Amino acid sequence: MSLAANAPKYLVLAVLAAGLGVAVWQSLGPAERAKGYIVNVNEPELSAIGRSGKVLFEANCAACHGLKAAGTDKGPPLVHEIYNPGHHSDAAFFFAAQRGVRQHHWPYGNMPPQPQVSEQQITSIVQYVRELQVANGIPYRPHRM
Repeated sequence: MSLAANAPKYLVLAVLAAGLGVAVWQSLGPAERAKGYIVNVNEPELSAIGRSGKVLFEANCAACHGLKAAGTDKGPPLVHEIYNPGHHSDAAFFFAAQRGVRQHHWPYGNMPPQPQVSEQQITSIVQYVRELQVANGIPYRPHRM
């Protein structure tokens, strides 16, 4: 038989395989799915502001975003191309910390505001994250839609 004659059978098999893949993915809980987003992060020698930001990050952000902003089962990695400064500016980090942010890239749910962190502290935290990003090959890249 020719490929054209068997095309409907192959199509049915492909749809079944895709459906099975989706079913397996959906059967995993959010924590199991999120583990796939944790990244390895190299920490560079940090600036003075970056070192201050690291201490603040570990105290206020690491419980969800992980040590070195590598991600956890509770929050995404910030050392990720999605957060390059051309896509998520420093202002986006300020907004998220001050007002919270609705889930839009990851399966973790909404991020609540962090009112215990001052603007000056956010500045240091953002500097730390940006230094980690640059050290891990994530420089500014213009966002294209």
